[in-house]
Parts: sequence; structure tokens; C-alpha cells
Amino acid sequence: MHTLLSKSNSFRNPTFTSLRSSNSFHTRLWNSTPSTSISSNTNISHGSPQDLSNSTSSSGCSGIRHFSHNSSFSVFQNGFKRIFSSGHCLNSVILRNFDGERSGTLKNQIFGTQSRSVCTEPDRESIEYDVVIVGAGPAGLSAAIRLKQLCREKDVDLSVCVVEKGAEVGAHIISGNVFEPRALDELLPQWKQEESPISVPVSSDKFWFLTKNRALSFPCPFDNKGNYVISLSQLVRWMGAKAEELGVEIYPGFAASEILYDANDFVVGIGTNDMGIAKDGSKKENFQRGVELKGRITLLSEGCRGSLSEKIIKKYKLREKEQSQHQTYALGIKEVWEIDEGKHKPGFVLHTMGWPLDRKTYGGSFMYHMNDRQVSIGLVVALNYHNPFLNPYEEFQKLKHHPAIKPMLEGGTVLQYGARTLNEGGFQSIPYPVFPGGAIIGCSAGFLNVPKIKGTHTAMKSGMLAAEAAFNVLHEGLNMETYWDNLKNSWIWKELYEARNYRPAFEYGLVPGLAISAIEHYILKGKFPFTLKHGKPDHEATNVAELHQQIHYPKPDGVLSFDVPTSLHRSNTNHEHDQPAHLRLRDPKIPELVNLPEYAGPESRYCPARVYEYNPDENGQVKLQINAQNCLHCKACDIKDPKQNIEWTVPEGGGGPGYSVM
Repeated sequence: MHTLLSKSNSFRNPTFTSLRSSNSFHTRLWNSTPSTSISSNTNISHGSPQDLSNSTSSSGCSGIRHFSHNSSFSVFQNGFKRIFSSGHCLNSVILRNFDGERSGTLKNQIFGTQSRSVCTEPDRESIEYDVVIVGAGPAGLSAAIRLKQLCREKDVDLSVCVVEKGAEVGAHIISGNVFEPRALDELLPQWKQEESPISVPVSSDKFWFLTKNRALSFPCPFDNKGNYVISLSQLVRWMGAKAEELGVEIYPGFAASEILYDANDFVVGIGTNDMGIAKDGSKKENFQRGVELKGRITLLSEGCRGSLSEKIIKKYKLREKEQSQHQTYALGIKEVWEIDEGKHKPGFVLHTMGWPLDRKTYGGSFMYHMNDRQVSIGLVVALNYHNPFLNPYEEFQKLKHHPAIKPMLEGGTVLQYGARTLNEGGFQSIPYPVFPGGAIIGCSAGFLNVPKIKGTHTAMKSGMLAAEAAFNVLHEGLNMETYWDNLKNSWIWKELYEARNYRPAFEYGLVPGLAISAIEHYILKGKFPFTLKHGKPDHEATNVAELHQQIHYPKPDGVLSFDVPTSLHRSNTNHEHDQPAHLRLRDPKIPELVNLPEYAGPESRYCPARVYEYNPDENGQVKLQINAQNCLHCKACDIKDPKQNIEWTVPEGGGGPGYSVM
């Protein structure tokens, strides 16, 4: 593991292999007759359809089907549709008849990942569950686990499905992460007695204010006693295995692209996107229709700026219902390093503010020492910054050259790179999280505690509360609004209320923000007599270029700092190139007519993956080029574009980064 991670040699931990898809591929089936299957000795490479002309199928159907290591698939047998989940730890096989009625469950039947029976249909398949959860992150998996726990406690059988757009559980999960186990203690009280990825307790905690050449030590405002330094992507893999042990069906590699409604505008599930569509919109040979996953309850746990969650919030006016303010965001950029043994201090936690950011830009850096000589280092930049020339990626590269940071990294090797936006709106920005047919949980709703720099524990707790409400809806006939009531009576609400003024205090600048937050934290203990409001939405905070001077960043040295292509390779990012761009311009003229002349093309700088580039065309006219295959799914473009002209949508399932230790 002490080697640079690449797509072909990514991190492997035997504890978490059951939820992993090491490769996804398209397979073409020709004129199949009774039972089309792919056996363990079939050699199929990524992106290269292979003919299986000698295969047979009992249903006499032919067509094209997409698979991944953890795909769901179906076969018709004796009038029933048998729904499978590939992967070593499948716990059940659901039998449903053609109208979707649940007919029976065969428990604890194991199917290998290399042998599959399939059948295709011309129309989109529809599979019914009691609860459908979108996103296999900490909130979604906590909800799934809690639902199944309640089923066992009450001797009730409810079907629970989790759909995940990443190629494997954890592939799109990235966080600091200093983990507060409060919610996990409630969810899985025996976790300390089990083998888990939570093994490095915080040993020391420091807080520095950085100037260009100095690090000034201040009393640490964080209380991390009892917390752990972890990889969140590894934690959710472990949680995914726990969920499957309880009977949850998890389908990685399937991107939820639409909400399903009934005639009364009641949410009845989600639809996954079609596969095998070319850039021009035509159907390729490996075209496959998406699947409808219908649920009596749908829980959205897509993470920060979830695309379906945002649509639900707007459709049902959930912010207006609670008179909540707009959400405000930050972009976190992170690397995992392997450093020299003599410099490694397991459990050491460092946070900084100040340099390299200017006094008007909120943000800070972190360094966490994990196990195996691994260190997480990152920079978080609030996306309400004013200067369109600011480049968060380049600011992060500068950070690593600070005299107090550089010695800790020298001689080390970068293992992985990634980026993701995070919610910073806190208490003021929480929308009403319940909609007809479901609820929004985790970072999709925005439960991050900004002064703590923690949101995993609150996300997990929200998932647990939503699960309890959903169970009571399905089993007791109660209303889903009990989720909202229980949320307001939980420790999440108390925690976020006490921290509500920390982030908006920095609207007045770095020094006033530090002063106000210190008074609230140390003197008033979260009991400020009033609630501060957030400033402008992040995209409106961007000034025109003429008000600022261009920022000249140093060239990377290839030792501590790196160019974007080098870093991007370390993210294991992979997309099917021949597919419609999932980054859509509402008005294709705005980049050249507005963003470039007025804002100097800020999308070429706020994106940490060089997705957006301005290049001259054959006529010498500068045009915006979108390199969608580079996308890290961070959502910064959807948030920061000055005219809100960029819409982030899900690409083909399984595409995106392949995080393993983030």
C-alpha cells in the first residue's frame, strides 16, 4: 500500500471488498435463447463490448445490458421476476410477480460476482421496495441500518434498497475526517468490539494562525477528546457491509437521475439514468434503459448540493415553508500522503486559519495523522469569495510550501487527491426536510456543524431519525412529519443552534469574525441573544474582474505541489467519454458573452479538476471547452457560477472518482 494509487492499483482492504466494483463494463448479448449468462471465465474489458453469440436464454429475449461488479439484474422465472444484487455479501433474493407484488424472500443465498443470468426488456423495468434510499453515504446507510434494526425489533419485514452512483460504496465519499462517534454509539453500540476502520483516537490537537512565514499557536477551540481520525470512504464501506448483513440491498453503479411522481405530485421513487447514450444523443449498441425503483418512502441522502434534493426543495418550496435562508458552501480540497515514519504521529490533529487566503476570504486548512504513516491534508475555501481570480486548487498548492507545513511533508508521497463542496449554512439554512412521499437527510439538508468542522455524526443521526419516522409511517400509520419533530427535539438541533452565528460572523471579515465567534464560544456558550444572517448567495458574491488584480500563482515543483492533471490521476476519476455531458449550460452563450469578459472566466479557476477551459477555436474565437470526463463531482460549478448557468446532473452510473482512503 506504500505506492502511489492509480486506477489499476487502488487501495484494497479485505474488510471492505464485498461492496467494491473494481471494473464496470458493457456487454452485448446477441440473439440469446433460454438463459443468457456471463460466467467467471468470460474475458470482458472496460469499454469494449464483447459478443456472446453462443449464449442462451430461457426467456428468448435479446438486447443489451450494462453490468458492474455490484449491479442489480433480473431474470424471469416461472412468472416471477427475480431481482439480484451482485457482490459476495448478498443477503436475499426478492421474488416479485410482473405487477411488482412482493411474493417472497429467500434469505442468505450467496451469489458470486462473476456469474450472472440476465434478460433485457424494451421498456424500463420497475422494481418496488418499501423504502428507497438515494446515496450510500453515512446518512443513507445509517437510515438503512436503523430501518432493518427496527424490523428485527418489531418482527416486521420491510424491503430497503440503497442506490449509489459511485462504482462502489465509498468511491465518491471524501471528508477530513475527525470523527465524533456519538451517532455510531447509538446506532451500533458494539462497534468498539468489532474490527472496524475506526482505530486512531485523537492524541493531540493544535490550532495555528498562519502568516506567510510564521505559524502562531492559539488555544485550540475544538474539543476532540474521544474522537477518531478516520477515512470516511472506508467507514461507509464498513457500514455498507453491516447494512447488507441486516438484509439491505445496495446497488452501486446506478445513478438516480429523476424523481418519480404519481398523479397527485406524491413522490413514489426514483429513476436511474439510461446507459449507452452517445454524445450526440443517439443510442449506442450497448444502450440500456434505466430502472424505476419505486418506494412507499423515498429518502434522499445525496450529500452536499444533491441534484434531486435541490429539485425537491424548489418544487415543494421547502425553504419558504420554514423561512430558512439560502445555503452557503465551501470547497474542500484534500490529499492523502504517506510520510516518513519519524514524522508520523498517529492521532495528531492540526487546524489553521489565515494564509494563504486573504483577510476577506473565509477558510482554513487541516492536517490529520491517520494510521499506516498516512496523513490527510486539505484546504477549505468558502465559496462566497469575491475575487474571481482566486483559484482554490492553487491556494492549496501554496499551503504545502508554508515553512511550518513543508517539513512535515518532505520525503513523503501523495497517495490520493480529491475535492468536494460542503454545506456551511448551518442552522439558518436547514429547509423543511419532509416532502410528500419522503424526506431529505444528511448533507443534502445541511447539518454540518461549522465550528466543529464536523457533519458525519449529525448526518448519521438525521438518517436514523428519518428511518424511525419512515418505519412508523409504514408500520404504525403515522405521518412522516414526525421526522421533523424529532429532529428539532434531538441533539442535532441543539448543537446547530448553539453554533448558528459562527459562520455568518465572518461576513464582516476575518478579524471581526474571530472576535464574534470567540465571544459566542467562550463567553456566551452559544446563547447569543440574536441570530445573524448570511450574506449574498455564493454566486452573487463574485465580483467583476475589473475590481481585482490577477493573482499569479507559482509553478508546481512536482514534489510538494502539482499540476491538475497529475492530481486528477490520483483521484482515480473515470467516465465513459462517449456520453452526453452531465455538465449542462442553460444558455450556451453566457460563458463567452458574460463570464469571460466580465468575470475573466472564473469557472476555469474554481473547478479543481480543470473541467472548464477557455480555448480559441479554428476561427480564433475563444470558446468554453467542457472536459466533463475530468469531473470530481464536487458540485462547485453548480454553486459558484455567477449567473447560475451551469447545471450539474448525474453522468452514467459508476463514473466519477474512485476514492479509497479519503
